[in-house]
Amino acid sequence: MPLTPLDIHNKEFSRRLRGYDEDEVNEFLDQVIKDYEIVIRENKELHNQLLALQEKLDHFANIEETLSKTIIVAQEAADEVKNNAKKEAQLIVKEAEKNADRIVNESLAKSRKIAMEVEELKKQASIYRARFRTLVEAQLDLLSSETWDSLEGRERAPEKGQEVQELY
Repeated sequence: MPLTPLDIHNKEFSRRLRGYDEDEVNEFLDQVIKDYEIVIRENKELHNQLLALQEKLDHFANIEETLSKTIIVAQEAADEVKNNAKKEAQLIVKEAEKNADRIVNESLAKSRKIAMEVEELKKQASIYRARFRTLVEAQLDLLSSETWDSLEGRERAPEKGQEVQELY
């Protein structure tokens, strides 16, 4: 058990015949008591400071641990958001590709249908032209024929108020 200033103060030495000067020893002991009290007080202050600093250190270590965990959680969340965004982007791209394929296929189908309709219209126009040409040629032949000439002389357009005469 360490000495206290009170122990030093109350210490009594035995006396001997050629001993030390009692006043000088008492003065020295008083000085030792004062110095020892100062050392004890400083030691208590340093101990209190050490406790306060240890408390702050523990607090900051706690904060550091919390921040470290927070950073890890934030990094994991960021990675998860990034992965989800990539997956969503891939889904969007796949959907866009499907839509593009559908649009292209629909356009090709419409193009084929229109091409078939155009071919059909060309055939119909060709048939119409041929029939019309045949009709026009038949009419020209009729106009060129002699029977037409004979009809011209016998038939006249009726004038106003006149009856149409029969040719038979």
